[in-house]
Amino acid sequence: MTTGPGAAVCPNCGRTVGSGDNFCEGCRTELAPAVVSGGAPVAVTECPACHSAQISADGYCESCGRKMPAARDHIELDLGLLAGVTDKGLRHSRNEDAMALATAEQAGLPVALAVVCDGVSSSRRPDEASLAAVQAAVRVLLAGVREDADLLETSRAAVAAAQQALAGLNEPGPGDAPSATFVSAVLTHQTATLCWLGDSRAYWLGSGPGSEAKRLTTDDSLAGEMVAAGLVSEDDAMALPGAHVVTGWIGADASGTEPHVATFAPPGPGVLLLCSDGLWNYRPGAAELAELALPRALTDPLGTAGALVSFALEAGGMDNITVVLAPYPPTAPAPEEKTP
Repeated sequence: MTTGPGAAVCPNCGRTVGSGDNFCEGCRTELAPAVVSGGAPVAVTECPACHSAQISADGYCESCGRKMPAARDHIELDLGLLAGVTDKGLRHSRNEDAMALATAEQAGLPVALAVVCDGVSSSRRPDEASLAAVQAAVRVLLAGVREDADLLETSRAAVAAAQQALAGLNEPGPGDAPSATFVSAVLTHQTATLCWLGDSRAYWLGSGPGSEAKRLTTDDSLAGEMVAAGLVSEDDAMALPGAHVVTGWIGADASGTEPHVATFAPPGPGVLLLCSDGLWNYRPGAAELAELALPRALTDPLGTAGALVSFALEAGGMDNITVVLAPYPPTAPAPEEKTP
């Protein structure tokens, strides 16, 4: 059987479907679901260091004593249009970051979607908070793109869905309610629609003449507020105690907090970068990040995201690290010809 350009088959029932179809008309299987870091836990049955099968219930090798990697310690997601890598870093016992990626089509053109959340470590269940938030938000964003809804309003609705998901995690007990920072992006052939709360960031890394790198978000943090007020420079603010304390977040105790929304029209080819502070702590400047990422990110977003995570680890790895890269304009890979 030969499958030509623009055609594919449903992975569930084998029915021929169009390349832009969201669901199979035969069995209603979703054909382009979002992918999320940190799904079901993966059981480790063999130690990667000594290859012993004697793994204790709490995740330690009984032969060499090493802690086994958890499912969320390091995850790579690749959808072609965009890719992301998340890692727990060197100083944290778990990964409290999460990401969700998806692709869709509008008017026959590909669209890339991404959400990155960083669980607030001082709150309860921050790893669960970030994961629940990206899962809820990406579903709303993907539905909005498929329905050709207003992307600014869709982005606000995605944050509201994330807020509701985190409210569902809250329960009586000591400590702050489960909380996370939030940044999302929907990248079409015309614009990037951004939404954020907290200090996870979005950057534009331009690759052509007149398309310089720039930061697209502002930080909801003590440092960010001091810089915005003109009290100190960004370098001085980041050196102050409490600089990373966030003043905006999603969670059950964030009622009344309005997310930031914005659109950005890329002036030419480049890459949209979403990241948690585990990366930008070491290279906060857009031009510096562009030097690290370009030109490789234009054609190899997954490899470049991995390289940026490795850079942060080599620089100290003090925090969880998440990097998502989406080349612009979003271009779907050419369909492969299948022959018998």
